[in-house]
Amino acid sequence: MKLKIPRTNIEQQLLKVRNKSLTENKILNDVHSILDQLDIRDEVIQKELNQGKNISRNNFDPDLLETNRIFHLDDIYNICVTYRLRFLDSRFFKAEIPYEALMEIKKLEKAHNTSLRGFKIIAPSKLFKLENADDPLLFVPIGNNYYYLVHKWGNDLHPLRKIMMWPFKTLENFVSFLLVTSFLTALFIPEGLFSPQQSTTQFLMIFFFIFKWFAGLSIFYGFKMGKNFSTEIWNSKFYNA
Repeated sequence: MKLKIPRTNIEQQLLKVRNKSLTENKILNDVHSILDQLDIRDEVIQKELNQGKNISRNNFDPDLLETNRIFHLDDIYNICVTYRLRFLDSRFFKAEIPYEALMEIKKLEKAHNTSLRGFKIIAPSKLFKLENADDPLLFVPIGNNYYYLVHKWGNDLHPLRKIMMWPFKTLENFVSFLLVTSFLTALFIPEGLFSPQQSTTQFLMIFFFIFKWFAGLSIFYGFKMGKNFSTEIWNSKFYNA
C-alpha cells in the first residue's frame, strides 16, 4: 500500500504560527487601531485641503524630490494665462478631490517625514468656489516661489482651449482679435450695399464702424459681467473677474 503524504498548506501553517503568539481579539483590536489612525489622518488632510491657509514652504527632503514635479511660480503663471486657468488655495476648490490625491499626500508625508500644508490647485474658474466682487493639479509650496506637483486627476483640457482663450490673454490680444474679426466681417458686406462701386475709403469707414460696434458690445459685456484678462485673474479669488 502506497503511503500518500499530504501537501503543506502554507496559509494554514502561517495561521498556526500566528495564533501561538496572538489571539483573534488582539489581532482585530490592532487592525481597528491602525484603521482608526488612517481615518484620523485622512480627516486631518481633508481639513487642511478644505480650510488650510496659504503658507510659503513645506519641509521636504531635497534628495527625495522628483525634478519633473517641481515648478516655479513663473511657469505656473504662464500656463494659467495661456489656458485661462486659476491658481488658488485648495479651500476654494468646489469639486470633489479624489481619494487617490489623499493617498499621494500621505505617501509624500511618509517619505519626507512631514505634514504637508498650503495646498494650491490649478483648474478652470468654474471648479472653484470663488468670492463675488477640466484638469485640476494639486500643488504644495516648496519655498522661494517653487511648488511641488502632488497629484493630477480628471480629464485633459480641450485641445483648442489655448486658441480659444488667446483673445482673453491680454488687452493687446483682445484688440488684435477685434480688428481681425471686424476686418473679416467688413469683407462680407455686399459691395453694392451703400454705393454702386465701393471705394477703399468707404471700405475703411465700414470696417471702422464695425470695429466700434464690436468694441462697444465687448466693453458693455465686460463691465456688466465684471470680466478681466487672464493676466489679471490667474490668481484672483473673485468670481467676477
